[in-house]
Amino acid sequence: MLKIEKLNKSYGANKALTDVDLNVSEGVVFGLLGPNGAGKTTLIRIINQIIDGDSGKVYIGGELLAPKHIGLIGYLPEERGLYKKMKVWDQMFYFARLKGLSPQEAKMKIKYWLEKLEMETWKDKKIEDLSKGMAQKVQFISTIIHNPPLLILDEPFSGFDPVNAEIIKNEILELKAKGTTVILSTHRMESVELLCDQVAMINRSKKILDGTIKKLKSTYRPEVYSVTLDHLRRDLPAEWISKEDEGSYNFTLPLSGKKPNDLLNELMQYGQVSKFQELIPSMEEIFIHQVKSTENG
Repeated sequence: MLKIEKLNKSYGANKALTDVDLNVSEGVVFGLLGPNGAGKTTLIRIINQIIDGDSGKVYIGGELLAPKHIGLIGYLPEERGLYKKMKVWDQMFYFARLKGLSPQEAKMKIKYWLEKLEMETWKDKKIEDLSKGMAQKVQFISTIIHNPPLLILDEPFSGFDPVNAEIIKNEILELKAKGTTVILSTHRMESVELLCDQVAMINRSKKILDGTIKKLKSTYRPEVYSVTLDHLRRDLPAEWISKEDEGSYNFTLPLSGKKPNDLLNELMQYGQVSKFQELIPSMEEIFIHQVKSTENG
């Protein structure tokens, strides 16, 4: 759906993007990660043709990015753009018409989404009279109302309580199931874990990480196990133990080139193994590690 080759962008002497390559498959949720100031917003603005890159190429559906592709994209910016004096229905109708829907299509779509997200009673309210979460729903509907094949969501859960965040999460998954490609830019790593098939991380203008969630967790696994032993028959090596609690010992043990079954057999010589679990890093841990590694480098 989206391919980026050697994309560069500078603002004066400041590099925003340096030779960034990305390949976003069709029908996936793609996480675009990175700390503030990393270059994510610049990349998103180039895809949306708000600004131009200095060099490099962007392809959508195999075609070089052009003005005709604007209608294929739904963009939810982090800084929301609703007209506060407009009513909810008028706001949605305005955006639907901007996206090329006929008046009849726009009315049908608005009615559908207001019912789906249980907002019918709010259609005549002004935007300024809505809670932040309700206004976010209006913005979300306005973003997806034309059924774009490519959806770019920048911090889509900002302002939502847990219940409404769950509703939007389910809507994103439903859109993906229908074939929509979603680029999700967020600092909420739990959302990345739940939603994303692939991720890429940018820091200091450069891509520093790229791959599926499964692949990245496998690549950055520390090969450490958390073990609980009961009914010890012999003393454990002192360097293994990190916690003792009423006869149970918790410790982490590096693989040291051994296979898990070898470790388990060795541990069973010391006592009864009631827990044997590899510590797989979360995306948040990978994120922090990679950002710090880049900064220290």
